[in-house]
Amino acid sequence: MHAIVMREFGGPEVLRTEDVPEPEPRAGHLAVEVSLAGINYADMHVRGNTYLAPVDLPYIPGNEVMGTTDDGRRVVGLSRGGGYAERALLHRRVTWDVPDTIGDEQAVALALQGNSAWHLLFTTLCVTAGETLVVPAAAGGVGSLAVQLAAHAGVKVIALAGSEEKRKLAVELGAHAAVDSTADDLTERILDAAGGPVRAALEMTGGDTFHRTLDAVAPRGRLAVYGYASGEMAQVPTRLLMERSLTVSGFWLPQLYGDRNALPTSMRALFDAVEAGTLTPLTGARYPLDRAAQAHRDLAARTPTGKLTLDVRRRSTAAEDSTI
Repeated sequence: MHAIVMREFGGPEVLRTEDVPEPEPRAGHLAVEVSLAGINYADMHVRGNTYLAPVDLPYIPGNEVMGTTDDGRRVVGLSRGGGYAERALLHRRVTWDVPDTIGDEQAVALALQGNSAWHLLFTTLCVTAGETLVVPAAAGGVGSLAVQLAAHAGVKVIALAGSEEKRKLAVELGAHAAVDSTADDLTERILDAAGGPVRAALEMTGGDTFHRTLDAVAPRGRLAVYGYASGEMAQVPTRLLMERSLTVSGFWLPQLYGDRNALPTSMRALFDAVEAGTLTPLTGARYPLDRAAQAHRDLAARTPTGKLTLDVRRRSTAAEDSTI
C-alpha cells in the first residue's frame, strides 16, 4: 500500500510517499480502507519531534481517519499514527459508525478536532450560557467548531483570527465579535470586544499570545491550553494565578482514549448537532496523498480555513505538481 513515511524528523520535506506493507491485524482493532486522513497541528509537532508523545522512526503520521471497514461500514476514528496511508488500524473504542446523513469530509473533522472542541468547552472549561469566551484560530478546525458549539450553548464568543476574511467567517459562525490575533495590543482588543474581562478562554498558540490572552481573563476565570502552534511554550507564574485566583488547565485528547464514556458521549453529541443543523464542520482544502508536505506548509502558514485532509486515493496531477 502507499503511505507517507517519515524516516527523519524535520521540515515538510521529510514526508515522502512510499510503498509499505499493510498493517498486520491486532486484537481490538479494525482494519480500515482509508478515504480521508485528517491533517492537524499535532502532525506537524510529530514531524518536528516536538509532540507530547515521542515517536519512533520510521513513522507514518496521521491520527484521524475516515474510511470503510472490510465488512462495508463507514467509520471515522482516531489512531496513534498510521493515518496517512491507504489502510490503517483503528482501535474499536475510538472508532464510530458514521450516520448516512453525514459526509466523509464532515465526519473526519469531528473525530479529533470536534471531540477536542466539545471537551474543551464542556468538560475542561465547563462554559455556561451568559459567559464570555475567547476562541483562538476561530476559522480553523477546532476553533470553528468551538465557536459554533459555544454560541449554540448561549455563550458570548470573542473570536481571534489573523485575517479580515477569517474574522468575518467567525462572526458568521456565531461569534459576538472577532479580533485580530496578531495585534500587539491583543489584550486591550479582547477587553474592548467583550466589554471587560472574559470568564473563560481557549489558547493554542503559546508565547506572547498566551500571556496576552491570559491578561484578558477575569479574576476567578479559566483558561484551557490545548496547543503551542507558535512552537513556543509559555510559562505561568504561580504568583499571578494566586493573585487573580485563575485556573489554567491543560488538555490533550489522547488522555480520554481509555475512558469508556467520554468520547462516545461527545461523538454522539457532535453527530446529533450536525444532523440538527446547529453545527457545520468547515471543509477546507483536500490534498492528494503525495502532497502531504504541501498540506503541512499551508497549515504552518495559517492560510487555510476549515478542515484540511489528505485524499489517500488521489495522486497529484502535473498541474498540481507545478505549484509546489
